[in-house]
Amino acid sequence: MTNRQFHDVYRGMRVLVTGHTGFKGSWLTSWLTYLGAEVIGVSSYLPSDPCNFVALKLNEKIKHIECDIRDLAQLKAIFESNRPDMVFHLAAQALVIRSYNDPKLTFDTNVSGTVNVLESIRATRSVKTAVIITSDKCYQNVEWTWGYRENDRLGGDDPYSASKACAEIVAHAYMKSFFTDDYPRVATVRAGNVIGGGDWAADRIVPDTVRAFAKKEMANIRNPYATRPWQHVLEPLSGYLWLGANLLQSRKLHGESFNFGPDQKVNQSVKELLDTFQLFWQGGKWSHTSVTSEKKESTLLKLSCDKALHFLEWHAVLSFMDTVSLTAEWYKAYYGGEKNMYDFTLQQITHYVAEAAKQKLPWVNEE
Repeated sequence: MTNRQFHDVYRGMRVLVTGHTGFKGSWLTSWLTYLGAEVIGVSSYLPSDPCNFVALKLNEKIKHIECDIRDLAQLKAIFESNRPDMVFHLAAQALVIRSYNDPKLTFDTNVSGTVNVLESIRATRSVKTAVIITSDKCYQNVEWTWGYRENDRLGGDDPYSASKACAEIVAHAYMKSFFTDDYPRVATVRAGNVIGGGDWAADRIVPDTVRAFAKKEMANIRNPYATRPWQHVLEPLSGYLWLGANLLQSRKLHGESFNFGPDQKVNQSVKELLDTFQLFWQGGKWSHTSVTSEKKESTLLKLSCDKALHFLEWHAVLSFMDTVSLTAEWYKAYYGGEKNMYDFTLQQITHYVAEAAKQKLPWVNEE
């Protein structure tokens, strides 16, 4: 397959990714390197041990810069010296439970950090496009049964969700107040619960389960009947990349927000996820641990992706079974001693692209 995805706009582009050492950030960085981009990664730390960024040896393939996005002066200097063409902002404090334990850090990182990224973009004339990644939890969740649309009310009862709603408001204020010329062109994106290989974050269902299974221990799960719109990490990333390509080629999507999620039929419970994961892992057991906590977590949250379908002709590619299978196979390879996880990751990306090509999605171009 000739590699001409996303109209080939990323080849030779200088792309700055904040939060590139994180789960989604490391997958996005891998895909960008595969597409021929020159990646500048900005992150303050390695988020876990093990860490996908380390497992893939991405420090050998990109320019890796340590910087806390709360430090405006350093961040602006990085933008000025590297002159990126495009920006993907993923850096965040991304855990709901941690947001209860450290709300100030959460707001400082997710709100003030986003302000600093936007200020750095405003001060750097080379930036043509930017995609600001927030979260599906930016919506005021009343746990209704239909999907939230991009114009539904923002909000959040926990510090993490509230911080992401604030980040959306901040981004749109910058779009309307400052980004009014041809460039930069900026949009925000919101995605549901992503899973995939290389996630080792604390207090997340798949990483907690994998850690237990790898040690042949029982995985203890808090809420097996909560439902989520599970999607493989490559699904929203294809949306982010396609949106970035469209922003580069036309201003009509500037200032917009987009949801990227799975098919509406994909909304399985935690129990269904773990039971399916067991099938592909071929071993491991889990149990329900009853935990009483005043720290609320939502049990139902769905997104409507009709806007992405209409304006970008984007929709999810993988079935629920394929999503879980790819995730389990990645972890099995890692814990099985696979020496080149970067190549294994690229194989999964190639598989995903091939599936998208079968569905004739416009971001796949095999000319």
